[in-house]
Amino acid sequence: MKFWQQLLSKLQEDIPVYLLTVIQNSGSSPGRRGFKMLVAQDGFIYGSIGGGVMEFSLVEEIKELLQQKEQPIFFRKQIHQGNGKDKSGMICSGEQTVVFHPLDTSHISLVEDILDCLQNNQQKTLCFSPTGIEFDANGISEKYAATIQAASDWQFKELIAFKETVYIVGGGHVGLAVSQLFRQLNFQVVVFDNRENLNTLNANVFAHQKQVIEYSNIEKHIKQGNDSYVVIMTNKYTDDKLVLSRLLRKNHKFIGVLGSKAKLKTMWEVMLKEGFTQQELNTVYAPIGLQIKSQTPEEIAVSIAAQIIEVKNISRE
Repeated sequence: MKFWQQLLSKLQEDIPVYLLTVIQNSGSSPGRRGFKMLVAQDGFIYGSIGGGVMEFSLVEEIKELLQQKEQPIFFRKQIHQGNGKDKSGMICSGEQTVVFHPLDTSHISLVEDILDCLQNNQQKTLCFSPTGIEFDANGISEKYAATIQAASDWQFKELIAFKETVYIVGGGHVGLAVSQLFRQLNFQVVVFDNRENLNTLNANVFAHQKQVIEYSNIEKHIKQGNDSYVVIMTNKYTDDKLVLSRLLRKNHKFIGVLGSKAKLKTMWEVMLKEGFTQQELNTVYAPIGLQIKSQTPEEIAVSIAAQIIEVKNISRE
């Protein structure tokens, strides 16, 4: 979201911008589909399409174009090894295709629509083509879809939405740190707590949604699906157990519980007596987070984020 906010700010200042978008990649290319960079006429740069000498060279080219009277839409293939006209100057192997769209004040409403879509967690399809950028009524099931026939005949579609949502059950200090990190990772962040006037929940400016609820009906507040990640970190053992009991047999991509091994051992013993199976309990990530000896809320947040990213990305290989 921050990328689009930066882009909107420049357009509102009436500063012409080039939007660079990677629409295809293969091999060990440093730029991946969907990577974006904006280069403004005043020299401001934000984002990346892969870095290195390739990015530097393209940025310098764009800076010159922005000083000219007309700025074309164009297409550039970059090969990261070998010789030829498409050589990027990098030696990492692989290749990527980058498209370049000039934007000005006439595109403000488009960028505002993108931000509105993200802020309201709606799903729309953005279509990049040789004629411009616009919302497309024909949706796509994946995050990206590209069709490339030639430099003048191509189309790239991107699903504008928070594909993944992290539900944080417990709005304390760790919940606050987790919210901040996942906001930076472009997850939809939703935080629940059962305590009124909780200072850390009130101070949480990173969550897209915050709500004080009764944990006894937590399942009514959390959507099921392959893009749903649940992080349980309430302030009581009994509440952790209650929330996990209500969600364990639901369909979520990830459910993790914060706590010591001793606490979790006791929880497992009680839940087994209540009718849950060991196979069901084995699906829970507990103690949550990669084991990196984290201690502070910020370090714990990093360990949780790393584990969720691992689960998310391995499933897509």
